[in-house]
Amino acid sequence: MRVLIVAEYYPRAGNPVLGLWAHEQALATRAAGAELRVLALHRPIPPLAALRARDLKAALSPIRQPASAELDGIAVRYVRYLSPPRSWSYQSWGAWAAPRLAAGLRRVRADFPYELIHAHYAVPAGDAVRRAAPGVPLVVSVHGHDVQGVAAGGANVRRTFEHAKLVLANSAGTAQRSLDLGAREALVVHLGADLPAAPSPRPRQPTLVTVAHLAARKRHADVISALALLRGRHPGLRYVIVGEGPERERLRELAHSLLVEDMVQLRGQLPHEQALAVLGESTLFVLPSIDEAFGVAYIEAMAAGVPAIGCRGEDGPEEIARAGGGITLVPPGDVPALAARIDVLLRDPARLDEMGRRARDTVEREFTWERCGRETMAAYRQVLGA
Repeated sequence: MRVLIVAEYYPRAGNPVLGLWAHEQALATRAAGAELRVLALHRPIPPLAALRARDLKAALSPIRQPASAELDGIAVRYVRYLSPPRSWSYQSWGAWAAPRLAAGLRRVRADFPYELIHAHYAVPAGDAVRRAAPGVPLVVSVHGHDVQGVAAGGANVRRTFEHAKLVLANSAGTAQRSLDLGAREALVVHLGADLPAAPSPRPRQPTLVTVAHLAARKRHADVISALALLRGRHPGLRYVIVGEGPERERLRELAHSLLVEDMVQLRGQLPHEQALAVLGESTLFVLPSIDEAFGVAYIEAMAAGVPAIGCRGEDGPEEIARAGGGITLVPPGDVPALAARIDVLLRDPARLDEMGRRARDTVEREFTWERCGRETMAAYRQVLGA
């Protein structure tokens, strides 16, 4: 079976962790028997944040992106297109990308006669495919922002759902939202994590860690605020933040204002293997985010035997918790409740150890990349068989 993947988020030369989950799913699906190529939609426009920071390397990175690459044996072509700024035009980017994508599809088909296209996100990738190749069976993976948040559910999202043969959702909540927005059929296919050979020993110094884009909805600020309540109870407590984004300076200023800046380490974006190593060396993974459709970072921490904290009422954390344990949930936006839960767990090493074992067992049973690959391949067969 020949499958072409079209994605906006896919690793770049200047950002090898961008959309890494999409590449991992591709590798898992290849292992399950599919032949794959990838077209990555790429805007060669300097990020506004890089221009404001006068970061020349970051500003030039999109322009210098090579036209093609081979990642772990999978051929990837980067389809360049231009569009207006994201803040007010993102829902229309599929229309801007479609002409260049159509040309890219013709080039790929010349030596790779694909049978199906798998797009990651309804917009812009799915919408661009709908316009550029309306006759090719389309599967769309939805990871959250197309069906959650203020920009979700636009007209192009609905049209793409109505056009697609099948929607693959990262959680049951995402699947239901997709159906509500017009999807013909939606199946849940969870993304996965790799299991280390053995969990790392718990660090002597109590360590909280978050691996996530520094965006307001991820609620890093709640964890920093919780530190101010925990400082006197847990000497040596530290909070390690892995990720980059627009909230960086606000988080630094908050830590300073609460007199906990000595407890907070902003590590920036790290290569994936280094981020996993940081996870494995922590006591608790804490991500009290909202609008969380799934959250691969939770299961990556849990795979390393590190218990996780998420928020109640969020699709991903609730579904992971129902799968078998190793994650505990607190009310969203409730800093005292978050601090109290961290406090209780840090004071009970035996409970932490048990949660770590259950966390790893949950991932091994429910959230491996091997399982993701098998289920994705089965979805492809379903579409082509139909």
